[in-house]
Amino acid sequence: EVQLVESGGGLVQAGESLRLSCAASGFTFDDYAIGWFRQAPGKEREGVSCISRIGRPYYADSVKGRFTISSDNAKNTVYLQMNSLKPEDTGIYYCAATSLMGRPLGIAVMLVADFDSWGQGTQVTVSS
Repeated sequence: EVQLVESGGGLVQAGESLRLSCAASGFTFDDYAIGWFRQAPGKEREGVSCISRIGRPYYADSVKGRFTISSDNAKNTVYLQMNSLKPEDTGIYYCAATSLMGRPLGIAVMLVADFDSWGQGTQVTVSS
C-alpha cells in the first residue's frame, strides 16, 4: 500500500523559511515521481514542485528561486525547502506520487489528475 506522510508545516512570517518532508512507503521509490501540490482557500490545487530520477526537478514559476526540492533515496523521503516565504504561499501542501511507467521524459507538467497517491496534507501559513 502506497503511503505518503507529510510533515514540517507551520506558521511563519513573510521572509522566513520552512522545510517540508514527505516520507514515502509501499512502492519502489526510484520508479515514481514525487511532487508537492498546494491548495489555498477557495482556489484549485496547483503543482509546486516535482522530482524524479528522470530529468531536472520541476518548479512552478511562482516558486522558482525560492523553493528547492530534494530527495534522500536511502530514507525514501522528499523534502521541499521553502525560503523567502510570502503570504501567497499560504495553503495546505500535499505530497503526491505518480508512476514513471510510460513517462520516458519524466514529469514536465504537474497535473492533479496524473498523481494517484496523496498524503493527508500539512498546513503552511505565512503572515505578512
